[in-house]
Amino acid sequence: MPIRIGTNSASLYVQRQLGKTDERVNHSIQALASGQRIVTASDDAAGFAIAENLKGRVVGLTRARQNAEQGTSLIQIAEGGLSEQNNIMIRLRELAVQAASDGISDAERGFLDQEFQLLTDESDRIAKSTTFGSAKLLEGSGQKFEFHIGADSDTSSTISLSLDADTSGGAMNIAGLSIADKDEAGAILPDLDAGIQKLAGVRAGFGALQSRFQFAINNLDQQVENNKAARSRIIDADIAHETSELTQAQIQQEMGVAVLAQANALPQKALRLLM
Repeated sequence: MPIRIGTNSASLYVQRQLGKTDERVNHSIQALASGQRIVTASDDAAGFAIAENLKGRVVGLTRARQNAEQGTSLIQIAEGGLSEQNNIMIRLRELAVQAASDGISDAERGFLDQEFQLLTDESDRIAKSTTFGSAKLLEGSGQKFEFHIGADSDTSSTISLSLDADTSGGAMNIAGLSIADKDEAGAILPDLDAGIQKLAGVRAGFGALQSRFQFAINNLDQQVENNKAARSRIIDADIAHETSELTQAQIQQEMGVAVLAQANALPQKALRLLM
């Protein structure tokens, strides 16, 4: 076996192997600290690209869910106003039926008419004051809304809404009605029934949209869950595996240091030939 002191090949080899072991130790520590299998893109370039794409998709789906919730909020505000208007319409009909009876005096009918007028004014006020931001929901403004409820840009990812519903006093044909006269009180009952029916139709339309938004939210929740799970399988660290890798690498690191000490001691044997 030749003995050389100019180049310690054994030491160089051990140093190179020890450097690789140090990299494994550092990578395992970083993986355990971050909880991610892919610490840098070089660990798994393809997996990293897919994981980042899934991350962006999750962000988009989460934003889409918030958009759907805004649409639901708009409808809930409209439904709140419609519900009170429906209560008013039912009370108006009750007052009209009462005023159409011969069993009350003209004075009592006058008091009923006062309540009737106040309630018709209140119904009109609700229609004009029910707003979502600056948009009036129950005045038939025709304002259009488009809610993006998907991660993609195609038309299937949007829900459109047009504020065509008008439940103001004029549109409901209750403005100017009176029950101060017995015959008139009986004659307006069909108008009140038509108003109640119109409110029911408007509420049904909003209800159908609310159901659609809710189904969209449920679907988005499922997509977010699935995309997060897919990303987790790609990028998240297996703690048991990384712990095992760290332990093995640390043992090899200690052995490498010990072997390096032996390799560095080999040239000293040349001194024995000079003594």
